[in-house]
Amino acid sequence: MAEVNMAKAQEVFGTLCSMLDSKGWKYDKQEENLLIKSGVKGDDLPIEFFIRVNPNNEIVSFISALPFNVPSEKAIDIALAVCQTNYALADGSFDYDVVGGKIIFRLTSSYRESLLSEDLFEYMLIVSAGTIDEYNDKYFMITKNMLTIEKFLESFNN
Repeated sequence: MAEVNMAKAQEVFGTLCSMLDSKGWKYDKQEENLLIKSGVKGDDLPIEFFIRVNPNNEIVSFISALPFNVPSEKAIDIALAVCQTNYALADGSFDYDVVGGKIIFRLTSSYRESLLSEDLFEYMLIVSAGTIDEYNDKYFMITKNMLTIEKFLESFNN
């Protein structure tokens, strides 16, 4: 197993914070855990997220839990919706915990033997927020019987 390089992880974390600072982003940071917590207001639902530098795996992860639970009677519809969405995404993915009813969005990037720039972190933030904003309300509407799974799937044919 490779040795954990904390200096490299802290350097990556510093670059992430520098990008956020240069954009005037408000966030909470836990330097000891290499963790950023923040959020943004989407078009309809709020987007709370955290970005974590993981020195053991040498990755940076953007993770956001959607602000609602999926009722058990909508589990299959949401599972289908998440599968179809993920098939269409270029970057990141939604994960659906069928047992717990939670949906999260995750986008990761490895820094193993590479340098990650502020531009990459900005890309991760913009793509993640945009993707979540695109789908969170649709998933919510499916759970509330305001959108059928058939209509949702039809939208991918256009």
